[in-house]
Amino acid sequence: MSLNRSEQILFDYLQAQPDELRHWQEKVRGAARRHPDIHAAAAWLDHSLWDYFVERSAVAEPFLGIARSQGLVRTSMKNLAEFLLRLWAPPLSKPPGASR
Repeated sequence: MSLNRSEQILFDYLQAQPDELRHWQEKVRGAARRHPDIHAAAAWLDHSLWDYFVERSAVAEPFLGIARSQGLVRTSMKNLAEFLLRLWAPPLSKPPGASR
């Protein structure tokens, strides 16, 4: 899966921050529980991840530098959302009769 620059920066940041990583792992699992449709869960996470990116841009590097140099133009976090769902959410069960 290919992540855009903003998604990659956010993913790398989470990997380097254990408390934030645990928080987002739980948030992703919660989204998967609340939204059994993976597309709905990814859409919800897309918005949540962007909100988090904006929040971090006020206080933490590298987000702060990006906001200063490029501004905060809304960037899709859909690929990152789908990737995190694959990494951290329990696998979806296949419906009966689905081909293997």
